[in-house]
Amino acid sequence: MTDALWYFARGSGVVALVLLTVVVVLGIGARSGRTVFHLPRFAVSLVHRNAALLAVVFLTGHVISLLADPYAQLRLFDLVVPFVGTYRPLWQGLGTLSHPITTDSEQAQRYFDQGLRLTYGFNHAEAWRAFKQAQELDPGCAMCFWGEAFVLGANINAPMEAGAVQPAFMRAHATPRARRSARR
Repeated sequence: MTDALWYFARGSGVVALVLLTVVVVLGIGARSGRTVFHLPRFAVSLVHRNAALLAVVFLTGHVISLLADPYAQLRLFDLVVPFVGTYRPLWQGLGTLSHPITTDSEQAQRYFDQGLRLTYGFNHAEAWRAFKQAQELDPGCAMCFWGEAFVLGANINAPMEAGAVQPAFMRAHATPRARRSARR
């Protein structure tokens, strides 16, 4: 069901965009007084109105399907006020590298795998965001904390920054199991 919802959300958004483009072109053509596609003026007006109504229907379907889509993780507030959402995309086409981790959350596993792929692709800043999202989805996932510590460390392109040593150490010891071991 989630795959069908994902495709419907993206497809309805594309159709709404195309229809809105047609509406704008027809509106400009009708307003300029020229004939559009050699149609009489009343026909252009009818097509313009119907395309606008159809675009609103597809746009409404797009918005509602994004609210229900577990991949998008949007709230109603995120749709009303733009650019404040906490949406972290699961990117497609990064490869098939996967390392099974101990988690009950399928989404946490996917974000962990994305972080691992981005780390191997030397995009440490985005990998860090993916590991943080995996931690939010499963706070008990030790490997998600390890991934964050891993990307904060040194890599082949740059040595470890002095300011990243303490945060990396803290994240490596932030798992629930490490906290229990430290108390003993």
